Amino acid sequence: MEFIDKPLSNYCQNNTSAESDVLTQLNRETHLKVVSPRMLSGHLQGRFLSFISKLKQPNLILEIGTYTGYSALCLAEGLAKNGKLISIDVNEETTAFAKSFIQKTQFANNIELIISDAKHYIPTINESVDLVFIDADKKNYLNYYHLVFDKIGSGGLIIADNVLWSGKITMAQNEMDKDTLALHQFNEFVQNDSRVENMLLPIRDGLMVIRKK
Repeated sequence: MEFIDKPLSNYCQNNTSAESDVLTQLNRETHLKVVSPRMLSGHLQGRFLSFISKLKQPNLILEIGTYTGYSALCLAEGLAKNGKLISIDVNEETTAFAKSFIQKTQFANNIELIISDAKHYIPTINESVDLVFIDADKKNYLNYYHLVFDKIGSGGLIIADNVLWSGKITMAQNEMDKDTLALHQFNEFVQNDSRVENMLLPIRDGLMVIRKK
């Protein structure tokens, strides 16, 4: 769902720093060859993720949901020297597609692609995580939040995508489908979590930006 009209959306994009040539190619190839290309973060959201990562300069980023690698490459732009991004996904085909583009970039040695169920893999991470990007199956957003929370130090960031779910998030709860209800419960939990401060931004399909106190 577009939350602002197309001319204004284009104006925002045209007055935002350009994406790299590799990201432009990745965007195009995803739309030509991959199912559900709307899942790709895209230019405006991608520049936001890059901007936040550059401000944070994380040593370790955890991404839950790789898709075709666009958001991973955007987030990697802000990594500290010798920093690492771990991206987890269960889809071998789209992960291979992502890898083919990541290998074309300077971040090829900084991004580790893991094919696994994130619920099983996250508990095995023994390092401190600085930034988490959640963009996977919606019904498990709260599970992912709980799994990563203690791995993040004070000042660490969690960003969750699709939290407005094409505007369906404003429906009456008894009319929500399972994914919409799960996202609503996630938003509600974060809003009432005294351990964090948060901001829900209407960028693309909604980004919940969370900072651990």
